[in-house]
Amino acid sequence: QVQLVESGGGSVQVGRSLRLSCVASGYDFSKASMGWFRQVPGKSREAVASRYFVTNNTHYDASVEGRFTISQDLAKNTLYLQMNSLKPEDSAKYYCAATPSVYRYFWYREETYDYWGQGTQVTVSS
Repeated sequence: QVQLVESGGGSVQVGRSLRLSCVASGYDFSKASMGWFRQVPGKSREAVASRYFVTNNTHYDASVEGRFTISQDLAKNTLYLQMNSLKPEDSAKYYCAATPSVYRYFWYREETYDYWGQGTQVTVSS
């Protein structure tokens, strides 16, 4: 049974940092593509960052490029999202997503991913 469990969310002030974690189980983590999405109430979920672990091919949304960094620890089956220089518009619920192989569709499409976590809330205040 596949499980994705996020943690690390919280409330921070503008300009501060947070690191999100997603612990995965139930599939071969080393061959997966995994990503982070976020969603605010009333809006659709949007892709933030993603990586295919076999090649480390990495993608970022333009809104976070240069501020956020996606990484993985294969020994711990854990995906991270380091978020620096946070802005109020980064406030959202952040979700971890996974597919056990290379992307079938575009990295930013929800249908690319087979498994989702429950999400962790990030709130950035000015």
